[in-house]
Amino acid sequence: SSGINAEYGQNDEIIWQNINLNFCSYKVKGKQQKQSFCKNENNVTGLCNRQSCPLANSRYATIREEKGVCYLYMKCVERAHTPKEMWEKIKLPRNYEKALALIDKNLIYWPNFTVHKCKQRYTKIVQYLIRMRKLRKKNVKKLVSRDLKMEKRGLRREHTEISTTSIRTYSRRWSRRRRMRTRNLSSWRTSMRVTLRISRTLSWRWNERVLEELGKRSK
Repeated sequence: SSGINAEYGQNDEIIWQNINLNFCSYKVKGKQQKQSFCKNENNVTGLCNRQSCPLANSRYATIREEKGVCYLYMKCVERAHTPKEMWEKIKLPRNYEKALALIDKNLIYWPNFTVHKCKQRYTKIVQYLIRMRKLRKKNVKKLVSRDLKMEKRGLRREHTEISTTSIRTYSRRWSRRRRMRTRNLSSWRTSMRVTLRISRTLSWRWNERVLEELGKRSK
């Protein structure tokens, strides 16, 4: 994989010199350690060096996990003119021994470093998948993040809703009391009118009786 691939228009050494000496968006430099790391998802080791770089190697292989299933990805320089089909994807079985045998079968003429690192990466992925399955079976407390900004906004909205509802209830009570007062006042007025009428009729009848008695006495 190293060297010049003039037939396909790719020089691995020139690409690596540009990546190593100049800027690379996948490179992460450690503060205390001299070793640099790589964030590329296709990097088989996670280190930034000549053998592990997926950009500076025209022939490359790696293991990736997607939704609990492991796949073997292989890149060949013959597919460099079609970036969409550059990586060949092979599904690995869940049986560990069969998966290693399939890796050996597909990488039979590849460098020993690539075969060994692919197997090592597959072993690590299988181990953390097993740990994930064990953790799912246990009753582990799930940590949930809190959005304090949204909580404060909800409290403010709740406070405004309570204040508006209290104002509405107060206005309704006030309107009800006003109606009751008007009703009571109107009923009082009607009762006074009735009492006045009754008193007038009673006084008129009383005056008639008094006049009758006075007439009888005068006779």
